[in-house]
Amino acid sequence: MIKILQQGNIYCQYDQNEIKDFSPVMLNADFWLQQNAVTGKAQGRGTTWFICYQSTKHWVLRHYYRGGLIGKLIHDSYWFSSQKNTRAAKEFALLGTMQQLGLPAPKPIAYRVKKQGVLYQADLLSSRIENAQDLVAILSKQTLTDNVWKKVGETIKRFHDNGIYHHDLNAHNILINSNHEVFVIDFDRGEIKANNNKSWQQANIARLQRSFLKEFNQLPTFHFNQDNWKSLLKGYSEQ
Repeated sequence: MIKILQQGNIYCQYDQNEIKDFSPVMLNADFWLQQNAVTGKAQGRGTTWFICYQSTKHWVLRHYYRGGLIGKLIHDSYWFSSQKNTRAAKEFALLGTMQQLGLPAPKPIAYRVKKQGVLYQADLLSSRIENAQDLVAILSKQTLTDNVWKKVGETIKRFHDNGIYHHDLNAHNILINSNHEVFVIDFDRGEIKANNNKSWQQANIARLQRSFLKEFNQLPTFHFNQDNWKSLLKGYSEQ
């Protein structure tokens, strides 16, 4: 039930099963703030907003921001070539594919692209993983059992076996809920690759290991060691 809505220079797609009364303003944080529907926020490259819709649905609203040096100059604008090639459209479609594959990732709700000349800005609404924290938050407070570390490896392998490439696989983008279920989030610049190509899969794993080591070296407390990493790799290799 994916619907398209275009108003002037604004182009949106949304899941009609999730939003019956969709409007492009729903991709604005100010709209939800005025509705007193913001339940929290997280600060990263930009602000990620947590939304409660109709008291039962919990969503995440994210605006796309550039990183690196160029991000200091133009912040949140990208060169426009076509709607389907925008960052939001690609992530929305990839999330939809992963839902069809039954992978533990957020469900796509809506996205908005606002075109301004040769540039565009974009926003994405996706489902929130309930009762979950990312690995950085968890490991800053406690250790994880070998079985949970193995689940992390098993989950990553499921994505890789389906050809799902995560552009920035790190400890912040892996969530564990209260039932010890593992999820992966933030698929900006992700894509589907050949699942028999081990090079990108190995690069993904190496990036994740660097992320753990970075947090271990920077945070005053971070419960991670080489045995944990071996358990993760064991889960990955056995999946």
